[in-house]
Amino acid sequence: MSALPRVKSITRARPGRLVPVGPAALVLALVQAAAAEPARYLRFEREGRVAYGVLEGERVRELEGDLFASPRPTSRTFARGEIRILPPTRPTQVFALAGNYRSHLKDTEIPPKFRIPQPFLKSPSCLIADGEAIVLPPDATDVHYEAELVVVIGKTCRNVKPEDALDHVFGVTAGNDVSERIWQNDEQVKDVQWWRAKGADTFGPVGPVIATGLDSGDLLLRLKVNGEVRQEERTDHLIHDISTTVSFISRYVTLHPGDLIFTGTPGKTAALRPGDVVEVELEGVGTLTNPVRATP
Repeated sequence: MSALPRVKSITRARPGRLVPVGPAALVLALVQAAAAEPARYLRFEREGRVAYGVLEGERVRELEGDLFASPRPTSRTFARGEIRILPPTRPTQVFALAGNYRSHLKDTEIPPKFRIPQPFLKSPSCLIADGEAIVLPPDATDVHYEAELVVVIGKTCRNVKPEDALDHVFGVTAGNDVSERIWQNDEQVKDVQWWRAKGADTFGPVGPVIATGLDSGDLLLRLKVNGEVRQEERTDHLIHDISTTVSFISRYVTLHPGDLIFTGTPGKTAALRPGDVVEVELEGVGTLTNPVRATP
């Protein structure tokens, strides 16, 4: 789980205030300093117990309580090899945007339907963590990668104005909106909805961490397959930025802490094959790595 270079902190939303409890008071100053600067949080499992943590160099400091409401630092720290990384939240909803980079559209001009955000839903059950396998369904024939910046909601959000939207964003992470193109687009056999094309099990790699304090409107997004760069673009090329997207969705659907919004993929995509290794790199977040396997 390597980190790309950190960038300046201008994101408005911050994690909840950390409250010392017992021995955690000894580490409060250190953890609050991490919260004041760009910081990286993760969700992990160790010995059957699930918790959130904050990265401190090469170690993870465990937090108690809700990440989105005053988490409490503990004195427990772990090496990354001592924990199993999980998807960074347990969202009630997972949204994703279609056609949100000009480079992904076939038209030189933005078509009218993409002049407003075009969100759709992915199943929360499709999410997998860094290191877990993308498993190709046995009847899938054209499964593509899609590197994306993913927004993590931090506060309940209903009908917010664009200028207030970032106050409801906790941070960002990396994602791969894995997509079966025949089920999605084939004029003869495509499904009425994208329920399996975008939401089949393992079609939502996300992570490895949630980064706060980044300029999420200008981060380098890159995807590699077997070490070869296949996608690369900066997030300042989004047609609809994060504020616009969060505001638009919240007009119609209430967003809750931990909900995720995949913000669209740049450029062209191509099919994955069993044995491939896919890496999504997001500046300031790190690298999300997932092998590809056929259904056993």
